[in-house]
Parts: sequence; structure tokens; C-alpha cells
Amino acid sequence: MHTRRQLIAMAAGAALVPRRLAAQPVPDQLVLLGTGGGPTPKALRAAPAMALMIGGQLHIIDAGNGVARQAALAGLPLKNLAHVWITHLHNDHVADAFTLPWLAWSGALTTPVTVHGPRGMKQMARDWLRFARVDIETRMADEGRPDLRKMISVAEVQPGVQLDAGGLKVAAARVEHPPLFDSFAYRFDWAGKSVVWSGDTRPCQALIDLAQGADYLVQEVMYLPAMERLIQAESNAPSLRAHLLASHTLAEQAGEIAAAAGVKTLVLSHFVPGGDASVTDEMWRDSAARAFSGSIVVGRDLMRLAL
Repeated sequence: MHTRRQLIAMAAGAALVPRRLAAQPVPDQLVLLGTGGGPTPKALRAAPAMALMIGGQLHIIDAGNGVARQAALAGLPLKNLAHVWITHLHNDHVADAFTLPWLAWSGALTTPVTVHGPRGMKQMARDWLRFARVDIETRMADEGRPDLRKMISVAEVQPGVQLDAGGLKVAAARVEHPPLFDSFAYRFDWAGKSVVWSGDTRPCQALIDLAQGADYLVQEVMYLPAMERLIQAESNAPSLRAHLLASHTLAEQAGEIAAAAGVKTLVLSHFVPGGDASVTDEMWRDSAARAFSGSIVVGRDLMRLAL
């Protein structure tokens, strides 16, 4: 039987637990949120996206459809969302660029978010905010939320340093993903760590230069035999094949890029095909290992990599 004084002390102690937990810093981490490639929804892999927690801020790199739910499944705090980095304007990379902060704002997000991306992002933001106006204004009036339109800013990307603050430096390089001219890879450097996200690209010197000596190169990949099977029934198979080979990277070429850049670990992602279970991890790894003798990680959704 507890005394009244003991019960009060126990209640006070219990009340302090959530505050102590909330005060704990979120550790730096890299999470592959979606590893599928291409716009078609897939049962085996989510759309392209990566998360970096750096100094308590959440960075999302590319925002394929469903990225907010993937972040929730990964246990990432969407209230910490600070930056969204879009490589190019294909729909599998940009579909949720503004839906992500919108959904985060519907929860606990109250701080500004910058969406970085190619030319066209500012116009996209204006159009998207008009689309979301009714929900935004309703939740402001009904739930007392801040004005999301004042929380989102857009920075259109050109090659070079995009951010250099708080010990974090983010640089962009224009890569080769025809017919889109504005397609970028991003490099994140902080606290002696470095991560590069290739975006969509064919092998190119700009990516090799950007990735020099990086701890991780997260690289898009295709597996040609399975890709051939995938497209052979398509009515536009010849033009689709030509596009894929001209603007993307084969797994063997990913190994060549990693070797030329001298990266420590090559992480395979944005798999094409991403819905073919007959292409095993060993097949992906063996293809990349033909030219790269370093560590190779075959990515999967929600994979967390040590930093």
C-alpha cells in the first residue's frame, strides 16, 4: 500500500519520462527509404528516396510516391524535416516533394522546410500550394496550425555548393540524364563523413569527380538481361531500350564509377527492374564487383547504414 506522498512522487517521476525521452538527440543516420526505379508502382520496392539525419535535422533526398509513410516506417521524426533535395523532375523522384512537408505539417512539423531542385521547382511549388489551399486554410482555422505556405521555401539548384552551415556542406553536380538537362547528384559532407546520391545518370565524369573518396556512393543501377525481358512486350520497346541505355547506369558501370571515384562503399539502389524477384542480390553484387573491389551493399527498402 503506497502512501499519498509516495503516489505523488511516482506520478511526478512518470510525468518526467516523456520529457527526458524527447530531449534525447536523434543520432545521425542514413536510411534507404525506397530503392525501386521508374514510375510504375512496385510490390517489392518503394519509389526512390533516401533519408539523412544530420545534427538533428532530417534531409530527404528525392521524394518518390509514399516517402512520408516510408519515413514513418523507418521511425524517422518528420517534425525534424528541414530539407528536401530533388535530383530531377521525373515523377518517380519528385511526386511527393511538397506532399511530404504537407503531411509532416499535418503532424508535428512547425519549422521551415527548404525544397531544393532543378529549374521548374518554384513554379511547381506555386501550382502545388494552390492545389493544397483548401486543406491548408481549413487546418489553420480549425486546428490552429501555422501557415504552411510561409514555411516552405524553394531553392533552384545549379552546380556547386548548395548549403554550407552548421558543419554540413552540400554540393551538387549536373549529371547526364538525357533528355533532361537539369539532373543532379548531391554530396553531403559533415563531421568527417560523406554520402553521395547519384540521382539518375549514365556514367559521367561529373559524378566521378563529385564522389571522390566518399564513404558511400548510393548509385542507381540496371540489370540488362532482366531489363530486356521486362520491356520486350512493350509496344515502344526499341525507343524505351534506347532511352534506358542512354540515360541510366548498368550495374557493371556502377562498379566502374565507384572504382574511378575511390569510394569506400558502393550502395546499389534505384533498381531497374525493381520488381523482378528472379534478379538476386548476388547477381546485382557480382555485376558491380567486376570493376569494384571495395564494399558493395545491395540496397533494400528501410535499410539503415552506419555512419
